[in-house]
Formats: sequence, structure tokens, C-alpha cells
Amino acid sequence: MKRTHLPLNGMRVFDAAARHLSFTRAADELAVTPAAVGQQIRALEDTLGVVLFRRTTRGLELTPEAEGGLPALRGGFLQFEEAVRAMQAGQSSKSLTIAAPRDVTEKWLMPRLAAIAAADPDLRFVLLSADEGVDFTEANLDLAIRWGEGPGGHEGEAIASEGLVTVARPGGADAAIAWIGGPDEAAALVHVADAGLAIDAATAGLGRATVPELLAAPDLAAGRLIAIGEPRPSRSGYWLVAPLPQWRQKKVRALVDALTG
Repeated sequence: MKRTHLPLNGMRVFDAAARHLSFTRAADELAVTPAAVGQQIRALEDTLGVVLFRRTTRGLELTPEAEGGLPALRGGFLQFEEAVRAMQAGQSSKSLTIAAPRDVTEKWLMPRLAAIAAADPDLRFVLLSADEGVDFTEANLDLAIRWGEGPGGHEGEAIASEGLVTVARPGGADAAIAWIGGPDEAAALVHVADAGLAIDAATAGLGRATVPELLAAPDLAAGRLIAIGEPRPSRSGYWLVAPLPQWRQKKVRALVDALTG
């Protein structure tokens, strides 16, 4: 019999009835009616082509065919329970795998993970670089950070930010610094790969860069950079994202709350 055709529900009812030798007590355990138990047993007998129970003056008895199959059936249920425990083990795991663009990890994520880890020394993090799309099935990810107008095809929560801000080092050059994915700076003095490098270039005095305020905030707070004008809203921003199964995990929800709280 193919696995897809295994009468698993009927065998679960059979196991309960065999343990109790009573359809009534099996029904109580399974929270169904005795009639429903009887129907499941008859359907299972029809599927298997064997008689599983006989009624005698002393009550319900197992047939030799039923007794012959019970040890393997109960061993199988124990294996199912082991499989469920193994699959649920990740819920209590203290290890989290996070994918994020390199500059987000350096400028924003790392300091926050340090604070989170200080509050819970048992936590462990695996950090992966993901400057473009991420594949949750291949990378075994728990959470990712992406730049965009929304979470894409996943569940997600936006990271609060004031949008884009133009920054420069006090007394630094006035030339523009461009980065891939940033505002168009056709006449830029320097072109770099990401917003983090644009911030570093501005900090070095190479010019001004218009970057996500989220990433520039530490350098602005430390006085290494100054803001030129006010931040301006951006349709795009950084999102914490994950497929629904990962998003529902307690450890992922706790991390999202800690990162956005």
C-alpha cells in the first residue's frame, strides 16, 4: 500500500480501541462518539481485508491478525512522536540564522544583536550576507532583512526609519557619492557598492551621500557626520521578513520584537 493511501486516522482509532478493548473508552480518549469509533474500525477492516475485533461474552477481543499488527503499529506511532519532537525542537532552539545586506549588518544589526545577546547569553547567531534576494529553503534561514516597498511574498514588519538623509563629514568635500540602489548621482566623485560604503566615504571626507537614515544614525549621533537638510520620506525601506512558518516561531517573533522595540 502506498504511503499516500495509508489509513492513518483509522489506525489511530484502532490503536486506542485495542488498548482499551472498548469502543466507548476509545471514544472518550479521542473525543468522538462510540459510533464514530465503530465506523472507523469497520472502514479500516474493509480497507485491510481483515477482521480486527470480535465480540464475545467477556467483551471485545483482538483477532490474531490484529494482534500480529499491533507491535509494528505502536512502534510506528512512537516514531511519529519522535519525528514531531525533532521538528518542534527548533522552536526552543537558541540559534537564529539571519540574512541581511552587508551594510545593514554592520551599521544597524550588529549593535542590536550585541545588546540582545547580552540579555540572553545562551543565544547564538549565524549571520549571512544577502545583498539581493534570499532563498529561505536553501539557506535554512529564520529571518532576513530586505530593502523594498514591502515584505515581498513573505510575512514582514517594517523597521522604523525617517527615510533618506544626506550626510557629510564636517568640513568635508561637497562632491556627491553614489551607491548602487541609491538616488541617481550621475556626476558623483565616487561610486560604491552599497549605502554603508557611501557612509564610510562621506566619513572619510570624500563628499556627501544620500543614504537611509537608519544606517547613518550611529555616525550622526557620534558627530562623525552631519545631516545636510532634513530627512525625506522614502517609499522603500528596510523590512524584517520570513515565510509564515518561520514567522510564527516563538524565537523569531521574540527577535523581531527585540529588533523593532
